Amino acid sequence: MTDPAWIDAALVAARPRAVGALLRYFRELDLAEEAFQDACLKALQSWPVKGPPRDPAAWLIFVGRNAGVDGLRRRGRQTALPDEAALSDLDDVETPLAERLDGADYRDDVLRLMFVCCHPDLPATQQIALALRIVSGLSVRRIARAFLVGEAAMEQRITRAKARVAAAGLPFDTPGPLERAERLGVVLAMVYLVFNEGYSAPGGPDADCDDRAGLAGEAIRLGRLLLRLFPSEPEVMGLTSLMLLQQARAGARFADDGAVILLDDQDRSRWDRTAIAEGLALMDKALRHLRPGPYQVQAAIAGLHARAASAEATDWTGIERLYATLEIMQPSPVVTLNRAVAVMKARGPQEALAMIEPLGDRLSGYFYFFGLKGTLLAQLGRARDARAAYDQAIALADTPAQAAHIRDQIDGLRAAEP
Repeated sequence: MTDPAWIDAALVAARPRAVGALLRYFRELDLAEEAFQDACLKALQSWPVKGPPRDPAAWLIFVGRNAGVDGLRRRGRQTALPDEAALSDLDDVETPLAERLDGADYRDDVLRLMFVCCHPDLPATQQIALALRIVSGLSVRRIARAFLVGEAAMEQRITRAKARVAAAGLPFDTPGPLERAERLGVVLAMVYLVFNEGYSAPGGPDADCDDRAGLAGEAIRLGRLLLRLFPSEPEVMGLTSLMLLQQARAGARFADDGAVILLDDQDRSRWDRTAIAEGLALMDKALRHLRPGPYQVQAAIAGLHARAASAEATDWTGIERLYATLEIMQPSPVVTLNRAVAVMKARGPQEALAMIEPLGDRLSGYFYFFGLKGTLLAQLGRARDARAAYDQAIALADTPAQAAHIRDQIDGLRAAEP
């Protein structure tokens, strides 16, 4: 008797490879997903009795392919069945797939699947929703809860995304090295968006918070998958390292009531040292390739935080230098804002304030800009100006926890008044 937990884990792990291969075969997202679901149902009936197959992904592809063809034949009773050549660019798939699908097949199928979900015609929210549904296999209900929208609305969002992908007439040929490199960048950006959706989730005991926070773990799983597909690509190592190092602090970022705990005030004994060790090892490995990129620089910044035994021991000068490097690689006002935090810690609030003042127009709708500005003004003894900045921050807060944190800062200003 095969362990049900093992079966569940095997189905989840095999999903990207199996759906990717079925998509290559059928060239239609809905049909590939339906074929995979049919294969999973047959696996749940067969594996507990006959034992697990040697290669679960190959088994699911083979069974899913037959289920999909059967489905098309049933449709063919009402409409003409497409030619076999239009269904697939494979030869005889009834040859044992475990022997025919090597690592390159899997890599291209999974990358193609991820790239389809990252179609440039789709807004970022639809890219993430589609990837979570198709690549990760999360239920529509869970995705909807993570994005704080209704189930029907999320279903419509995913349906619209699939319709756009279908209308785009994507080629399903194996991408060449140049296309693969270009597509990998888009895929990495999508995975980091998924992570940030989870990492930025507010703390709290309710199920919605748990679902949204779970996206960070799913993004790390996708990062590990990409590591297996691209074992020599330093930016994949950098992104996975960055996510691990950030997620390692998850247990210390919020109080039991959901209140925000700033980095300086976090109990570092609650940081996940296993995740930190893995993240640091990946970062060091990436840097040895001598092909630096933005994710590696961000991982190096997270690494300096992770290595500091206390807030006071943090190497803020080193962090400021890394942000300066990131500004060159990937200039943006948000990067400059983050660099200003390091400047504040290393050289004081006056220089940091001078750095962020020119960013006001471009970050006029950004909560963290006004939060930092309020902090700098407060440190400079300009309480009235600090309160004005904090008021703007509260108006832009995305979560009750953010607003509550700023109110605490305002209360602190009032308490310090003579």
